[in-house]
Parts: sequence; C-alpha cells; structure tokens
Amino acid sequence: MLQQECNVDKIGVAGCSFGGYHALNFAFRHPNQVAHLFTMGAAFDIRQFVDGYHDDNVYYNNPPEYLPGAQSEHFQWMNIILGTAEHDFCKDSTFEIARILSQKGIPYKIDVKPFGDHDWPVWREMFPQYLNTIG
Repeated sequence: MLQQECNVDKIGVAGCSFGGYHALNFAFRHPNQVAHLFTMGAAFDIRQFVDGYHDDNVYYNNPPEYLPGAQSEHFQWMNIILGTAEHDFCKDSTFEIARILSQKGIPYKIDVKPFGDHDWPVWREMFPQYLNTIG
C-alpha cells in the first residue's frame, strides 16, 4: 500500500479530464485514505459513457449519484480543489459536484481560470498552484 511505502496516513490524488474523475471517485469512495483532492477539467457523470446501462457498478462509480447519500467524517478534512476554465466543456460538471458538496456541507474551493479551455496549458498552470496548498 502506498501509505506504508511512503510512511504517511493519507495520500493526495489529482487528475485532469478523465483522471480528475478517477481522483474524485477514489477520494469519495476511500475518504479515510485521502487528504488532498485536486481535479482539473473533469466530467464526473459516467452515465454518458454507458449507453443507458445501469447497475450497482455504475451507481457506485458515478459520483453525482452516490455522493448525495455518502457519509464520512473524513470528507470534512479533505483539501478539495475543483479546477476548470471559463471555456472548458466540463465546467458545468465541476459546478454540479460543487453544488452537491455545498449541500452536504463539505468544504472545497472552486477555481475557474478566466482563460483557456479543456486542455493542458490550463492544467499545467493549475497543478503547481494546488500543490502549494499542501502544508
């Protein structure tokens, strides 16, 4: 396990685009293992990729579905930054997750860059800024 190898209790997870989805999904499914969550330009609703199929595997890997009912005291202690850009086609998805977190009282920061779209130049600027929040 990563925590044992690095001699830490919790890890940080981050990702861009589909990697951002995976980071968030892992963090909220295993909140006792995650201290920091950074997403950049991510879409979180996987139903768009499963052509109408739905079962427990889809539900429990689809944060907009399972997050409203998820509970853990560890949610309150995560350093969560949801990043997007003004012209990112995933911006609405980021705001939907922010809305769910707000309703649950889970602290987070949202970072909307006033330039760029769904691409690496924006994410390359975001990530070092987010890493600087680890203290």
